[in-house]
Amino acid sequence: MTEHDTGVADTGQGYELRYFARKHGLTTAQAAQIIRQHGTDRAKLNAAAVQLRRSGQAGKP
Repeated sequence: MTEHDTGVADTGQGYELRYFARKHGLTTAQAAQIIRQHGTDRAKLNAAAVQLRRSGQAGKP
């Protein structure tokens, strides 16, 4: 994960942190944690986000 001039974390494979968080109803902290845990594989990231959403914890600080 890298940060560009905007200070926004980017996975390096086109998944911008805020977009990923918004897409899945996550906080940016939750999205960042998922990316740290699962790397940059989109399928793994999406699956982890769906799992978090199903757990009822998505979007909660």
